Amino acid sequence: MIAENMKPLVKNNSVIRQMFEEGDRLRAIYGADKVFDFSLGNPNVPAPAEVKEAFLDILENEDPIKVHGYMSNAGFPEVRHAIAESLNKRFKTDFGMHNILMTVGAGSALNVAFRILLNPGDEVLTFAPYFVEYGNYVSNYGGKLSVVPANTENFQPDLEAFKKMVSPKTKMVVINTPHNPTGVIYTEETIRKLTDILYDKQMEFGTEIFLLSDEPYRELVYDDVEVPYVTRYYANTLVAYSFSKTLSLPGERIGYLLIPDEAVDSSEMIAAAGIAIRVSGSVNAPSLIQLVVGRCLDLKADISYYKRNRDTLYGALKEYGFSCTEPQGAFYLWVKTPTEDDKAFVAAAKSHNILVVPGSSFACPGYVRLAYCVSYETIKGSLPGFKELAREYFGE
Repeated sequence: MIAENMKPLVKNNSVIRQMFEEGDRLRAIYGADKVFDFSLGNPNVPAPAEVKEAFLDILENEDPIKVHGYMSNAGFPEVRHAIAESLNKRFKTDFGMHNILMTVGAGSALNVAFRILLNPGDEVLTFAPYFVEYGNYVSNYGGKLSVVPANTENFQPDLEAFKKMVSPKTKMVVINTPHNPTGVIYTEETIRKLTDILYDKQMEFGTEIFLLSDEPYRELVYDDVEVPYVTRYYANTLVAYSFSKTLSLPGERIGYLLIPDEAVDSSEMIAAAGIAIRVSGSVNAPSLIQLVVGRCLDLKADISYYKRNRDTLYGALKEYGFSCTEPQGAFYLWVKTPTEDDKAFVAAAKSHNILVVPGSSFACPGYVRLAYCVSYETIKGSLPGFKELAREYFGE
């Protein structure tokens, strides 16, 4: 018998993954070119050529004992130093190597942050809609995830509702910008107001509240929109970062956790995070890909592919009569369903071999998410099906 705490996870297995697996089934029946799978945020854009060059050069010219061996649980010093210097140059910060801990992607960074800060019963706040795994990650360490209702006007956080929900039990707040699933970027005004609330609540309750910024999509930004760097606004900020989307390397599982010196008890947290990486079983982030990303910090995948997909899909769905949130970043399109039952709309879309994820999976029913990090041929091929869906719901 499996453990009791695993049973609800098995029962509520990720709808995103279920839809992705459904895509495999449909492709076997109809052929890959007849199935339009927008379920999983799996980058279709190839990694920059320099990434492959870095792999080959490291394998051919670096000491193999180093390349394939153990290192500090926090990662290679030179890679962490390079990341800190890159951040300092870009965001006018003052980080050192010690502030960076390499992790097995952003998911690992989030788990490390929760492990080092949460006691059983501590509350974590986040904003709907939100990445479904947050709840699972928080429960791993006995925490409780509380969700601020969605601001469906523009999907910036509802700060009035947030202010009322922050309590003496609130230990952490998780934000994600650019945002999955809406593609929205939180404005500087939003960040300032949110952090002002946190400073006020810390003083009111005499507690420390940590802000955890989940940033796997930071570099995927369109139309020159700025993404505020949150550590500049709030001292108790931790940052979880991934190179999965920046460099189109999701399967390599490489990222980092940033713990600034300005955060309360930062030295103790940094020490605890190194131990948390070890006792989680990962021991350290994979060595080869650490060295590769350390050489590729000034690169990013060609997001013009995503921009073309965004513009084509967003424009067509709007033309067909759907209400959509225009993405400023990431590679997701957030679409209001023409029926309150978003799962019924998902089923209707599937009848046209179009796979999308219901908004109820992100604690925001009445919407669906489309991951448009797919081939342009998939975007174009899906449009007749979306047009037929519009006829079914809106008429001619």
